[in-house]
Amino acid sequence: MQSRPAAGAALALLSAVTFATSGTFARSLIEAGWSAEAAVVARVGVAALVLAIPALLSLRGRWHVLRGNSAAVVMFGLLGVALAQVCFFNAVRYLPVGIALLLEYLGIILVVGWMWLRHGQRPRRLTVFGSAAALCGLAFVLDLTGNASFDPVGLLWGLGAAFGLAGYFVLAGRVDPRLPSVAMASGGMAVGAAVLLLVGLTGLLPLRATFGEVSFAGHRTTWLLPIVGLTLVAAVIAYLTGIAGTRILGPRLSSFVGLTEVLFAVLIAWLFLDELPTAWQLLGGLLIVAGVALVRLDEVRGVPVPTAEEPALAASAR
Repeated sequence: MQSRPAAGAALALLSAVTFATSGTFARSLIEAGWSAEAAVVARVGVAALVLAIPALLSLRGRWHVLRGNSAAVVMFGLLGVALAQVCFFNAVRYLPVGIALLLEYLGIILVVGWMWLRHGQRPRRLTVFGSAAALCGLAFVLDLTGNASFDPVGLLWGLGAAFGLAGYFVLAGRVDPRLPSVAMASGGMAVGAAVLLLVGLTGLLPLRATFGEVSFAGHRTTWLLPIVGLTLVAAVIAYLTGIAGTRILGPRLSSFVGLTEVLFAVLIAWLFLDELPTAWQLLGGLLIVAGVALVRLDEVRGVPVPTAEEPALAASAR
């Protein structure tokens, strides 16, 4: 029995590592002429198809649960998938991958403000400290001293991704525990891909894709490599291992393990893209991760221990 927590932690870490590769794979496609919207459609569309089989199997005898939560699945697809990922992939056009991801993770802090303003849930002391640390970290990440160049367009896209992630977490808290997480993930990605594709066909969003060679890790290679990485590694493997790890550890603990995604994203971008934040930005990143961890810890202290049936969505935000 002692091996189960270790196996859960290993699966959650593998999920964080694979999720962390998305920005690096997307960067190679975007630099080759792909629009961020086309990269998202490819990523989530293929992943939704691959996950459709386990999703259908999980829904046997529970189709009424899916029908009752159809609105939540649609909103998850629009906010947690389409908005969050389009904004994140656009952010990596202008910012280092690690910085873009740190900006997105501020969505967890935005949830604190939403719950206070909308529902009157005044944040407790630990949440206040965590939010303050994250905001101080944001100042360092933006490098307000001027030692590093920072594109304000990238900042806006990054904050847009934060709003998408905040919407995801608000929705995740309202999901029927009977709805299997793999069905939620597959359905949400299918909705996100379909909406982006339909809007792109109208000309309102750019859907550009090239099918020649791309540059990845300093080498010229086929465009299929980042596509396989985005769909199978950064989506299918990431979601399945995240769900499996959360089933063992529980969504609260696995959400803390998921914070390592930021650190892995910085490391992967450094190894493959030669991107490394400045010392001040690294300090800011640590403050943001620490602040988010404090907020999550405060949630754990204030929420009853979840049952085995609680949905494993906390590890699937990316």
